[in-house]
Amino acid sequence: MLTKRFDPLKGEMLQIMDAEGRIVAPELKPDLSDERVLELYKVMLLTRAADTKALQLQRQGRMLTYAPNTGQEAAQVGSAAVLRETDWLVPAFRELGAWLVKGVSLEHIYLYWYGNEWGSHFPENVRMLPISIPIASQLNHALGLAMASKLKGEDDVTIGYVGDGGTSIGDFSEALNFAGVFSAPVVFFIQNNQYAISVKRAVQTKASTLAQKAVAAGIPGIQVDGNDLFAVYAAVEEAVNRARAGEGPTLIEAYTYRLGAHTTSDDPTKYREDDEVLVWQARDPIKRTKEYLIAQGLWSAEQDEAQVAEYEAYALEVFRKVEETGEPQLEDFFKYTYRDMPEHLKEQYQEYVQYLEGKVK
Repeated sequence: MLTKRFDPLKGEMLQIMDAEGRIVAPELKPDLSDERVLELYKVMLLTRAADTKALQLQRQGRMLTYAPNTGQEAAQVGSAAVLRETDWLVPAFRELGAWLVKGVSLEHIYLYWYGNEWGSHFPENVRMLPISIPIASQLNHALGLAMASKLKGEDDVTIGYVGDGGTSIGDFSEALNFAGVFSAPVVFFIQNNQYAISVKRAVQTKASTLAQKAVAAGIPGIQVDGNDLFAVYAAVEEAVNRARAGEGPTLIEAYTYRLGAHTTSDDPTKYREDDEVLVWQARDPIKRTKEYLIAQGLWSAEQDEAQVAEYEAYALEVFRKVEETGEPQLEDFFKYTYRDMPEHLKEQYQEYVQYLEGKVK
């Protein structure tokens, strides 16, 4: 088992492909066809293109506050690629690549960041919960879904995402403990991008790794190179297989880096040095996966350039369609928490309507 071979308490990290795209642990490389690897790489490219376009649109005043994903594409795509259609994905707010893999359309994603509640209205066959902004609260939701699957005798698995900062929240510890006690079929996936907004990972916790927080819960934990598509896939595949076999939860720490800002309202130059960013740019997950594919004769620089241009044009086309929906309907912010809007929400809605009309202050 990978979780026994790579002990986070000993500072051991799973890496299969290095920063130059070379396979350094061929015996651990997951059984993925060339076509599947190329398919996942293209999702990573789409993630980067859509992310870059969203940032541009927000700066133009055409989109609301946005949380960039650049630099974390391998962690997102590699983890979600293991799931089958009936498995559940429970997000935080920075998993764009995972959402695309799971089947959420870019139109839905842009609708959400545009401020339209229908962006969270996914097709019935897309088993993903809405984006969760309250930090780490979603892990207990993931646990609940996993327990429901177990109680119903189904073999579906749930994956719940959280950032490094979220591991300091009580919900994180509660979810791990409960999942361990009841052997819930859930995978807890930490995107450790080194910063909880402006708080460095080094001052977030005294633990040497975040993966070792699994020890207190009595569950397996592993730290992986989060910019290595193959390492992420291999670790999640093992964890999902364990969960599906009734062997309980796993905690995975994807060691990665947020190349951009926390959100578009953040200025990372105030709390980190450019030299640090340059170090991580050399470890770019898209760069290393591209170099691997080119070395294997599966891709070329010319194909890459053309594909990026195609995805950038597609992202803009999708957003223009979103813009045509116009301003979100005010009632949508109130009416979908309950099947029927209760009286107190009706009162709040009417009060807000009057406020917008200038009838109350």
